[in-house]
Amino acid sequence: MTARRIFRNLKAGATSLLLTVTACTVGPDFKRPAAPAVPGYTGTTLPAETAASPAGGGAAQRYDIGRDIPAAWWALFHSPALNRLVTEAIQNNPNLQSAEAALRQAHELTRAGQGALYPSVQAGLAASRNKTAATLSPATANGSLYYSLYTADLTVSYVPDVFGGTRRQIETLAAQEEAQRFEVEATYLTLTSNLVAAAVTEAALRGQLAATQEAAATQRDALTILRRQEGLGQIAGADVAIQEAALAQAEASIPPLQKQLAQQRDLLAVLLGRYPSQQPSETFDLAALTLPQDLPVSLPSQLVEQRPDIRAAEAQLHAASAQIGVAIANRLPQITLSANPGVTATTLSQLFIPGAGFWSIGGSVAQTLFDGGTLGHRQHAAEAALDEAAAQYRATVQTAFQNVADTLAAVHSDADALTKAVAARQAAATSLAIAKRQLALGAVNSLALLTAENADAQARNALVIAQAARFSDTAALFQALGGGWWNRPTAPDTASTAEPTDAGKASPQPRG
Repeated sequence: MTARRIFRNLKAGATSLLLTVTACTVGPDFKRPAAPAVPGYTGTTLPAETAASPAGGGAAQRYDIGRDIPAAWWALFHSPALNRLVTEAIQNNPNLQSAEAALRQAHELTRAGQGALYPSVQAGLAASRNKTAATLSPATANGSLYYSLYTADLTVSYVPDVFGGTRRQIETLAAQEEAQRFEVEATYLTLTSNLVAAAVTEAALRGQLAATQEAAATQRDALTILRRQEGLGQIAGADVAIQEAALAQAEASIPPLQKQLAQQRDLLAVLLGRYPSQQPSETFDLAALTLPQDLPVSLPSQLVEQRPDIRAAEAQLHAASAQIGVAIANRLPQITLSANPGVTATTLSQLFIPGAGFWSIGGSVAQTLFDGGTLGHRQHAAEAALDEAAAQYRATVQTAFQNVADTLAAVHSDADALTKAVAARQAAATSLAIAKRQLALGAVNSLALLTAENADAQARNALVIAQAARFSDTAALFQALGGGWWNRPTAPDTASTAEPTDAGKASPQPRG
């Protein structure tokens, strides 16, 4: 029999063996956890809509239960500048690129693990010059003590996956790849949410800075009037000093806001994948943002499908489940098959003549009889790891539901807060206007003026903060609900991708 026929027969036999002895897979089969059986996110029924107020960002927002979330949810703010920066960040942010590279690595490791299901074949060619001792029989047929030896052979080894340990290991790798896939989606969601939040924060800081500067200008005008009245002998110098102190205090609050604004611009640049010295030309203010009036609120049963952190935790749970099968399989008999066909001759020209071939076929079975309990404890450790992953999964789900509940409460409460801030601003502005008219007539003391100025400055800042909170709450709600990644053309399937065996398959799920 030639070496080629031997190898062909070995290949056919190994394929047949692969199909017949890999029917058993030990360990638990993974089943996706059911969605929490809760009717809603909050302990009370959501109102039909939020309060409305006559201010920027003061529109009433309506909850649309069960409505899907668009992939580019930030476009609902109707800011072309924001849309441009989000697009740039997705293309250039190094954290997102790192997560994508980690996904490619996980994919290649899964493919590499699948190779363990097949035989390993290695080809070898060896040549040597030899001398036999004169006291021994010559190694060659012609009796020469000097000879060359050429050997060409194949080494075939195969470890049949009798108990499914290899398939469980591949299942682990596939689940880890799926976890990394959703880590990419989590990074994508965090990046886009952080960028929107940074833009809103910049707009709020610009509003606060403008309000503080306007308040300082008002106090500066009042100081001018008081100094003129002091010159006319209408008021004492103490009244002027009080106003000077108030103006100095107002002006002292401007540099901290300027510092925060500069740092926010640095953050925007870094989120875009730039250096702080390469800040974008786009700037943001609250007047340029539109508050979305219809807020999609996913059903609680959909949240476990939509949140990338929940999907990643589920995949880690799957990987932990498969590792129990690996640990059990390691405790069972290990079978190894091997074959070594080849040819050998003293000259290269004789390698392919009849009679030059050789072969060997072998097999072995090994069963661990005593290892000090190592394999048993490893199985127990894998079972404990599954319990840990299950607890972490439940904690992730509970935290996700808390995020949504907290955000819904913020959306409702901050809408009410804005109406109060508008009323407070109007009252403070009226009070300040009266005080300024009385000041011009010399009919108000400095303390009353100072009180009105402070109230107006606080009301201005409170209004800006309340306006910004409405935009921030809306962005936070989209983030808490998963951000619509499943509607992107390049998004992963929402069904589990870790499906190397029928036993480990997860049933496909509808898109969130």
